[in-house]
Amino acid sequence: MFAIRKLRPAGAIQHLRCMSQLGDLGSGAGKGGGGGGSIREAGGAFGKQEAAREEEYFHRKQQEQLQKLKSDLKDEISFHEEQIKRHQEAISRHKARVSDLDTKE
Repeated sequence: MFAIRKLRPAGAIQHLRCMSQLGDLGSGAGKGGGGGGSIREAGGAFGKQEAAREEEYFHRKQQEQLQKLKSDLKDEISFHEEQIKRHQEAISRHKARVSDLDTKE
């Protein structure tokens, strides 16, 4: 198992969790379940239950990160749309000034 930390453009850190596994999670050490604490090493029902809780936790975390990413992107889109609107208004003002100067000549 390893974790990768990536910097997003907004500066927030995103975590990515990857696992390689040969057998069932929580099936005990030496049986493909790997070591992950004394409960998971023992295997059996408690090991599988603990592995399921861990997977659920990381799934929930990933969903939270995706929701936050969506929200951040929507905020950035709104910001850029507002900037576009301001720039278009500035262009219109400048064009009006140019046409005013043309009529005065």
